[in-house]
Amino acid sequence: MARARKGRRFITTTVEVEGREEVKVVEMPAFDVAPWGDDAALTIVGQRAPRVDALEKTTGRARYTADIARPGMLHAVLVRAHAAAGVATVDASVARAMRGVLDVITADEVAGQLASGGAKLFERTIRYSGQPVAAVCAETLGAARAAAAAVRVSVAPAPFVVTYDASVAPGAPSVKGSGSNLALNSPLVESRGDIAAGLAKAQVTVSLTVRTPCALHSALEPHGAVAEWEGDRLVVWESTQGVFRVRANLAAAFRLPHTHVRVLCDFMGGGFGAKNAAGPHTYAAAFLARRLQLPVRCLVDREGEQLDTGNRPASLQRITLGARRDGRLTAIRCEAEIPLGVMGWEGGPAKIYHELYSCPNVHTTEAFALVNTSAMQAFRAPGHAEGAFGLERAMDLLARKLGMDPVALRVKNFAKKDEEKQRPWSGNGLLRCYEEGARRFGWSERRAALAGGDARAAVARDARVSRGASASLAREAVVDGRRVRRGIGVAAQCWGTGGGPPAYALVRLNADGTATVLTGTQDLGTGARTVFAQVAAEALGMTLAQVRCVIGDTERLPYTGNSWGSMTTPSVAPAVRMAAEDARAQLFEAAAEMLGVAPESLSASAGTIRSSATDQTMTYAAVAKKLGEVCIIGRGSRGPNVPKTGIFSFGAQFAEVEVDVDTGVVRVLRIVAAHDCGRVLNPTLAESQLEGGILQGLGYALFEERVLDASLGLPLNPSLHDYKVPTMVDAPVIEAFCVGGADATANHVGARGLAEPPIIPTAPAIANAVADALGAEPLEIPLTPWRMLGLAPR
Repeated sequence: MARARKGRRFITTTVEVEGREEVKVVEMPAFDVAPWGDDAALTIVGQRAPRVDALEKTTGRARYTADIARPGMLHAVLVRAHAAAGVATVDASVARAMRGVLDVITADEVAGQLASGGAKLFERTIRYSGQPVAAVCAETLGAARAAAAAVRVSVAPAPFVVTYDASVAPGAPSVKGSGSNLALNSPLVESRGDIAAGLAKAQVTVSLTVRTPCALHSALEPHGAVAEWEGDRLVVWESTQGVFRVRANLAAAFRLPHTHVRVLCDFMGGGFGAKNAAGPHTYAAAFLARRLQLPVRCLVDREGEQLDTGNRPASLQRITLGARRDGRLTAIRCEAEIPLGVMGWEGGPAKIYHELYSCPNVHTTEAFALVNTSAMQAFRAPGHAEGAFGLERAMDLLARKLGMDPVALRVKNFAKKDEEKQRPWSGNGLLRCYEEGARRFGWSERRAALAGGDARAAVARDARVSRGASASLAREAVVDGRRVRRGIGVAAQCWGTGGGPPAYALVRLNADGTATVLTGTQDLGTGARTVFAQVAAEALGMTLAQVRCVIGDTERLPYTGNSWGSMTTPSVAPAVRMAAEDARAQLFEAAAEMLGVAPESLSASAGTIRSSATDQTMTYAAVAKKLGEVCIIGRGSRGPNVPKTGIFSFGAQFAEVEVDVDTGVVRVLRIVAAHDCGRVLNPTLAESQLEGGILQGLGYALFEERVLDASLGLPLNPSLHDYKVPTMVDAPVIEAFCVGGADATANHVGARGLAEPPIIPTAPAIANAVADALGAEPLEIPLTPWRMLGLAPR
């Protein structure tokens, strides 16, 4: 049962988001609940419940932003400048005269209309190709598109830089218009121990330089907003990862109190970090809707998505590892260069070098430069995905130089605590990930086979090897007339996934004995609605069918933060549980009065309340009926994080590849992924997250790369035709699983985040497998055929 809390109501706590630490004021929950540990008798949480919104999605009834249609709604299309730098002149005279066009807004119309510190919309100074300079509004989408194409944008060119080296060269043109191109706090240096002494103690060292590409989010649902004014109140439907943040953005830009802005997001089709705030499409829709006094929808087209909605910046990493002959690391050094775009935050690749392995001497330097390309945005595990490629490629090279099994080397350097901040982990199942992942993959047997043994016999000896493993595994073979070489690789990951406050939830018990969960979060497609309904049903003692979860409305739901940094489940689930426990306690008081027993004697399961004292039962519906119009609402909030404790998720992935030595094409045959995220609230949804992250990581490894014409500063592949992402043809056999186990230290639900970790080790695992296949070191991704032909033996 819940226990009332005593002491201060408001305290501060530290919340870690994508490597950044933020100090938050937190309202202490009104009562304590016992953590759901491994011994908790749970019947709904942890089950493979189907998505509660599956029917809406599969039948097309789910309404995404592009499906919102308001009476009299108009359509807006953004107009972009296609030059890297200069001053734009916009001639919209032809567009204004076209049939169906109601308005065109440029810098002239917007100037002074939006609050400084709010939105910057349609600047005349062009700093990157794809920068929006105008918006056309018309009665139909077709008319708006035609008019947008008729707008003439002339740019008086100015010098520009689109690479890191050009940006920091003496005399380089300033991206901001004045001052250095080095970003604030750059270079960023972090160190522990004595790196020089660590390298001096090393008996074996490896040094390498790796490059990772600029990658684009490419969510299936583009950015979009529908704006409608109701007098002086603004309502916006937005595809966003943070409805409350968009509300704050709009309130600031239009000088409105928060009470006058409502933001809704019912369904969305992915964001991956690109949809964390309002964008030009949002401000344009709201601005035009106010001018025309009609609802306006503004959707970003696919070219606009690929040009100007964020990216994972490229990186160059110079790495040196030092180790004793037994494999123990003595030194880790990384020097990284990152071109951010015209703006960005310093989320570089260095963090994972400090976190993943035990090493007394670690030194990293990150230099961030502004360049004339679209701004970076957080992209699923920002920094760690890039850093893991460098660190795990270096670890693989070190293992070969030592003559050591790559898994054994990683186990040897397992970090028993967070050595960067000298604190314990709340939980760390990475050793189990190595063990179980290697077993299911058949790592030892397949490694021996590739070294020259009898592959068929080696694999057959271990019946536990997972599905998808080929029966024979010669190093080189002819397959369908193709000469291929095969290899296997492994890589590990860590990622901060503790979540934290503030996050609130309400649970309302209805007159028919059902319950409604009310929380202001958003579901990016991960299954948040389902998981929170499961948590509430478990805490209430109801069936899952009796619980509905309502999300994504800033006006009618309590606050939660952005869905980023793998925070949503570990932040909101505890608040939902608290609210459900509070509602149940109130209902038990009413039921106890009706049954003539003490509330402490009551328990609930499957919607039925039972007294241990008298064995009497009463359904939730019966209690609610007797209560009549009495409204029971439970209130829950997310409490503070455990101080001085690292709350991370961990994992290891194993890859098997074949490389066509004549064409350079890399084919990934199989991925086995073992991850630790604390308690798994829904295994089906967790595996879906793992598979999605792995496929995204496969694209990062093999295909995805924004290509620039450096002489013009123009992106050359701003479409899903030319910017390649994986399709089903490219999908390998994937066996993804979690090693399980509640993390009762992280929070009382026992769950840590899982959204971002699976993308982190995929690319290095694949690259390590390619290195194993070819006996050469791929140091740059994506692993395109032309890069592989330079490595493949002839």
